[in-house]
Amino acid sequence: MTPGPRSAVIHGHFYQPPREDPWTDTIPRQPSAAPFHDWNERVERECYSAVTAARPPEESGHFSGVVNALAWMSFDFGPTLLYWLERASPETYGSILEADRLSRGRVGHGGAIALPYHHTILPLASRRDKVTEVRWGVADFRRRFAREPEGMWLPEAAVDDETLDVLAQEGIGFTVVGPEQVEEAPGGGLPGMYRTRSGGREIAIFVYDGELSHGVAYGPLLKDPRAWAERMAVGASDKGPLLVAMATDGETFGHHHEQGEIALASVIDQLVSQGARVENFASFLARHPPTEAVALIEPSSWSCVHGVERWRSDCGCKLAVETASEQTWRKPLREAMDWLAGRLHEVFEAEGRQLFGDPWKARNDYGAVVPTAGTDAFEGTLREHLDRHATRPLTGRQSARAAELLELERNALRLFTSCGWFFDDIAGIEAVQLLRYAARAIELSGDGAAELEAGFQLRLARAESNDPTAGNGREVYAKRDMLPSEVG
Repeated sequence: MTPGPRSAVIHGHFYQPPREDPWTDTIPRQPSAAPFHDWNERVERECYSAVTAARPPEESGHFSGVVNALAWMSFDFGPTLLYWLERASPETYGSILEADRLSRGRVGHGGAIALPYHHTILPLASRRDKVTEVRWGVADFRRRFAREPEGMWLPEAAVDDETLDVLAQEGIGFTVVGPEQVEEAPGGGLPGMYRTRSGGREIAIFVYDGELSHGVAYGPLLKDPRAWAERMAVGASDKGPLLVAMATDGETFGHHHEQGEIALASVIDQLVSQGARVENFASFLARHPPTEAVALIEPSSWSCVHGVERWRSDCGCKLAVETASEQTWRKPLREAMDWLAGRLHEVFEAEGRQLFGDPWKARNDYGAVVPTAGTDAFEGTLREHLDRHATRPLTGRQSARAAELLELERNALRLFTSCGWFFDDIAGIEAVQLLRYAARAIELSGDGAAELEAGFQLRLARAESNDPTAGNGREVYAKRDMLPSEVG
């Protein structure tokens, strides 16, 4: 077989912690993001708009003027981030959708892949919640990109057998993991095939180049685009086509590293000029379906060497490694959230059975309604959803309660957004955001709200902040609306 050009895939995972107030659906001013109103606005300017209108260096050979780098990448955007971008930055939002269309025209497959709706660590979720998160993510993707997703990025790349079984069940063809998450990566960068134990379903798995990805995100490669391009450049393999793939947070390009989008555009330009096949995972998979089985190391993630312990225990993973802070608060916070979600689900099922034919199906399908919140179309979309799932015509009061129950479940799902555990303290703004979701869900629970809140607070009291002035989780919860809306 004549050696072919090396395929190069650059994947960007674009995501920000959700920041909307669950009562007003608006983001309060965040002083630490100054001179911008909030961190979403700041990161949009530094990264998202920059990546979609990047300007390679003047000596570039293939591109002239600005380039939408996303059109040459594989990428995913958190649905909650796209929800904000659609309203706050329609030009950038339009450029993201256009990048997927341009990619389809160039290589036959869009560069965008889906993401579960909330940034939840799926190995820690029940199968029912896994299904809802995936279905909401697919529904959101379908609405925005006007096509079915071929692949799905997992939050924190966190994976286990059941998670992959749900992805395969929902029609997802592939996902992407790190080299430490499989026992052995297939040769040549080719995808492997995973067959689930829990359902006997098959899904393709790509394994990104860990050393290359780390070198771009944390090492010297972003400051040396030529060396970066050489790692991914035109090459030949005596075993046929070869894929070099990397993955990193999309915010690497312009937010974490100033002018990172320029280096990205330069690398893409060099790869194209040197004859590399710059494409995405879906287009590569269409030509090279997996032939080799791959075994998982599970549960695992790309950001915790202890598997998924960062989101439920004091495993030692943290951001401020130079400080003596502890994360003993993570376990009681997880237990409190698990307890609260369980009680909320009981309320939803008990009342929902009186209003919906199948309350859990009504929840699963609500993912097509959520992205329209705050728009002129929302009331009509919600009404259609309620009419479709109601056991009988609903009165005005019944319709209002049915809508509240669905919002109760949305906030119950929001409780497990990974950001609340990823950072270093329960008094941090990310964990406080989850406590606000909890308060909103409790409010929607109805007559038993006071008892529910008391039980939740009792469990939160076991979570001690590293900040002695903040106290424990119960005290943080009591002050949740008084804390400054800042992100570190």
